[in-house]
Amino acid sequence: MSKTTVNDVSAEPGPERAADAPRAVGGSRALAILLVITGAAGLLAAWVITIDKFKLLEAKVAGKSFTPGCSLNPVVSCGSVMESKQAAAFGFPNPMLGLVCYGIVICVGMSLLARARFPRWYWLTFNFGTLFGVAFCTWLQFQSLYRINALCLWCSLAWVATITMFWYVTSFNVRNGFLPSPGRLKSFFGEFTWVLPVLHVGIIGMLVLTRWWDFWTS
Repeated sequence: MSKTTVNDVSAEPGPERAADAPRAVGGSRALAILLVITGAAGLLAAWVITIDKFKLLEAKVAGKSFTPGCSLNPVVSCGSVMESKQAAAFGFPNPMLGLVCYGIVICVGMSLLARARFPRWYWLTFNFGTLFGVAFCTWLQFQSLYRINALCLWCSLAWVATITMFWYVTSFNVRNGFLPSPGRLKSFFGEFTWVLPVLHVGIIGMLVLTRWWDFWTS
């Protein structure tokens, strides 16, 4: 993926900036589109889960039962995941956090499409946000596979979106020198960034297959 590096320019006339002044960098069009797509995918997943969560609560209040459309069998059971205590890790439904965070990702992507430029601290903050997202998704994956014993397809979509955006934002920061790293690592990220999200998602896929291997093969 290409990068665009542009010095920050003041709108007001005045002396030129010092040579060591922080630079503002805009991402490539490819990165911008990737952020918009992954943010939209995560936002869609969070939106559907939120709606189903409300329907589930309404059904409980009315003394009825509600089965989400993605509850296909005992393993692929969104309802079981939604009713677990892990589904409200911070005291409120997890997808509500996704509605905010994935919306921010879309905004960043759209800003880059409009040729916005951001300083180092902004990119590192954004990278930290995606790191938090991956860490939280990893915890949810463990809970889903080994504690709740059920899988949510919409959650899986959010996992893939979060993993993809994390690795590409990390790659961007490494290649631009915002994250200190050796030259070989920069070269690797410049050519093979796609390997990392594919490998990451592939490992999760293998864990899912091995966790319910008897069910898939029966």
